[in-house]
Amino acid sequence: MGDWKDLYPFESHFVELPKSETSVDSVRMHYVDQGDRSAEQTVLCVHGNPTWSFTFRRVLTDLADRARVVAPDHIGCGLSDKPQDYAYCLERHVGNLSRLIETLNLQNVTLLAHDWGGAIGVGAALKHPTRIGKLVLLNTGIFPPPFIPWRIRLCRLPGIGAHAIRRWNLFARAATTMALHRLPALPSAVKAGLLAPYDSWASRIGIASFVRDIPTRKSQPTWQVLESIEQGTSMLAHHPVTLVWGMKDWCFRPECLERMQRLFPQARVRRLDDVGHYVMEEAADEVLEEVRRMLDLPAIARGA
Repeated sequence: MGDWKDLYPFESHFVELPKSETSVDSVRMHYVDQGDRSAEQTVLCVHGNPTWSFTFRRVLTDLADRARVVAPDHIGCGLSDKPQDYAYCLERHVGNLSRLIETLNLQNVTLLAHDWGGAIGVGAALKHPTRIGKLVLLNTGIFPPPFIPWRIRLCRLPGIGAHAIRRWNLFARAATTMALHRLPALPSAVKAGLLAPYDSWASRIGIASFVRDIPTRKSQPTWQVLESIEQGTSMLAHHPVTLVWGMKDWCFRPECLERMQRLFPQARVRRLDDVGHYVMEEAADEVLEEVRRMLDLPAIARGA
């Protein structure tokens, strides 16, 4: 059976980030940093909701001999601080990741991102196109949502939705079964690891905030940020891109993959016909294959 900590034996690191543009207070962003820090290449793993850097444990162990591997937790998630009075939104998460990239001086980066991590990671790539040269994107959307699945709509119901997420941990618990297709169930230690940082009302604020931040109208700031990221993808036209897609995902359905292909016509596509939303949990071997392939490609020249 085992303990989830046996699957995640990594040293914790933290970077201090400003709590707001006007505040002197700070929050701590947790990250794992494996491999040789002087390695020629870096893999930057960016998680979505309701996961955390734990979902990239195989990348952290299996690729540390090939590259420096960095996996942060967004503020409000994983082992990062979870302030109750924080402006949780896509723009802040992009800014936080950008600051981490600058603080660690990450270069020659292959971005590996899933779910909300796709928008956050690509948003950061647009700020640092000479640092982030290659992209591997898993079941994500970097555009305003063309639809919101009914299961997520239920979690957005005023009052009831936030209560279900924060009191009963409904969103994260349900994902451990609903985000699967290939596997009948997650091993108990894996399920425990995915849920471990989200063990109280206060600790689930990041999960609830991500759900609340899904935009439904053009007037909403996060809609505008997503539009800007979508429009900015032309800056990445010469960057190698691989799209690895669980085709049984009810959230980021195949039409999302088609839209991603239109944004990245240069992309290599790997469709996983029997995989759901939790691609790293069901198809880590296939993802690792694609990341290794990306690491074998020549680096993008600075200024390209």
